[in-house]
Amino acid sequence: MPTLLLLMIVGAAGFFLFTAARAAAERAAEIGRDACQAAGVQWLDQSVHATGMRLRRREDGWLGIERTFRFEYSEDGHDRHVGRVVLLGDRLVGFSGPSRAAQAVVRDLPLH
Repeated sequence: MPTLLLLMIVGAAGFFLFTAARAAAERAAEIGRDACQAAGVQWLDQSVHATGMRLRRREDGWLGIERTFRFEYSEDGHDRHVGRVVLLGDRLVGFSGPSRAAQAVVRDLPLH
């Protein structure tokens, strides 16, 4: 009986982490796509790739998971540039990408 309970807890935790990671990737893709559209550049590969994950303290003092994603974009169709989206939970905390889009995204970030 204790083994079954332990397996259920581990399964539930794994499911929670999987769905949270999937939601974060969808949010990062939305931010990258919108940034490229705002800057008038082409968003390449229509996806983001997770490059890092770490624990970080949120503004309310609780620990949260910070995830870093990268995406690629092109200004003229022949070059490739790398952009980066950093999310703490579902909140955007860092962005680098097309310069015009970066200015708009940084304006929307809350000040700490």
